[in-house]
Amino acid sequence: MAWNEPGGNNNDPWKNKGGRDQGPPDLDDIFKNLFGKLNKGGSGSGASGGKNLGGVGLTVIAVLLVVIWFISGFYTIREAERGVVLRFGEFSQFVEPGLRWKPTFIDSVIPVNVQSIKSMSSEGSMLTEDENVVGVEMEVQYRIVEPYKFTFAVTDPTQSLNQALNSAIRYVVGHSKMDDILTSGRENARQQVWQELESIIEPYDMGMSIVDINFKDARPPNAVREAFDDAIAAQEDEQRFIREAEAYAREIEPRARGQVNRMAEEAQAYKERVTLEAQGEVARFAELLPQYIAAPEVTRQRIYLETMEQVYQSTSKIMVDNEGTGNMMYLPLDKILDRQGVGQNRPNSRSTLEGLRQNDTTGQSSNSTPNATLRGDRSRTGRN
Repeated sequence: MAWNEPGGNNNDPWKNKGGRDQGPPDLDDIFKNLFGKLNKGGSGSGASGGKNLGGVGLTVIAVLLVVIWFISGFYTIREAERGVVLRFGEFSQFVEPGLRWKPTFIDSVIPVNVQSIKSMSSEGSMLTEDENVVGVEMEVQYRIVEPYKFTFAVTDPTQSLNQALNSAIRYVVGHSKMDDILTSGRENARQQVWQELESIIEPYDMGMSIVDINFKDARPPNAVREAFDDAIAAQEDEQRFIREAEAYAREIEPRARGQVNRMAEEAQAYKERVTLEAQGEVARFAELLPQYIAAPEVTRQRIYLETMEQVYQSTSKIMVDNEGTGNMMYLPLDKILDRQGVGQNRPNSRSTLEGLRQNDTTGQSSNSTPNATLRGDRSRTGRN
C-alpha cells in the first residue's frame, strides 16, 4: 500500500504533512537543513545521529576541495612558448605547447616565449676618443633559446642585457673618433658593439641569442650640431659626385672605344682601298707598256687626251692660247651650258675636247702640226 493512498500511514518522504504539497521540496531548504545539522554535529553536542551527519559533511567538503584542486591544475602553454616546471621550487622538466595539468601547490609552471624576437634600446651621451661628446642610441634584438637558463641563470636577464648593452656602446664609442661615429664609421661601430656585447654576456650564459643591433641615431651636442650637419651634407655631396663621375666614365668609355674601333676599321679600309688602287694603276701601266713600245706617239697622245678629259670634267671655264699668234681664246662653257639647259643635251668633255682640237688644228698655219698644238695646250690650258 502506497504512503499516500487512503488508509495508508501517510509517511511522506518529503515530510509534507497533510499531503498538501505533492512535489519535492526546494533545494535551498534542503541545503540549509543539511548545513545546519553539520554545524550542530561539529560542535560535539547532540546524539549519535548528529555525529554521523557531521562526518558526512566533512566528507562532502573534502570532495569539493579535491574537485577544486583538480580543476585548478589545468593550464595552457601557447605555441610560441615552452613551460619550465618547478616541483617544490626545483626544476623538474620542460613542457611543450598545449593543454596541460599540474598538481597545484606542488608544481609551478613558468611559460617562456622562445620564438618571438624582442628588442631593447639604450641611449646616452658619451665621450669619444678625441674628447668630444656625442649622443648615441642603439637597439638590440634578441631571442630566448634556452628557457631554463634564461629563467635561472641571473636574477633579471633583461636588466642584465640592458647593462651589458650600455657597457658595450660606451666602450666602442670611447675608442672611436667623433667623425667616425657621426658619418662613415657607423657600420663599423655597430659591428664592434655586437661583438663586444656577445663577449660580455657569454660568461653569464643567460640562454639568449643576439639577432641584430641597429644604430638608430648619433648626434653631436646642440651647440655644434649645425656645423656637423654641414659636414655630413658635404660628405654626402662628395659621395654623390663620385657616383656621378663613375656613371659618366661608364657611359663615355664604351663610346670612346667604339669610336676608336670605327676609326681603326676606316683606316684599315682606306689602306686596303689605296693598296688595291695602286695595284690597279700598276697593272694598267703594265698593260700600256707594250702598246707604248709599239706606237709611242699614238699612245702618248691617247693618254694625254684621256687625262685632259678627266681634268675638264670638273671645270666650266677654258682658256686657249694659240701658239705663235699671241692671242688667247676664252670659252665660257658655263654660260653655254646655262643657255642650252643643264639637264638637256649637255655636251660631254670628250666632244668638247675634240671640238677644241679640231678648231685648233684648222686655225693654225700650214707649218703647224697637231702635236705642237697639243704641246701648247698642255702648257697653257686647264686654268680657271
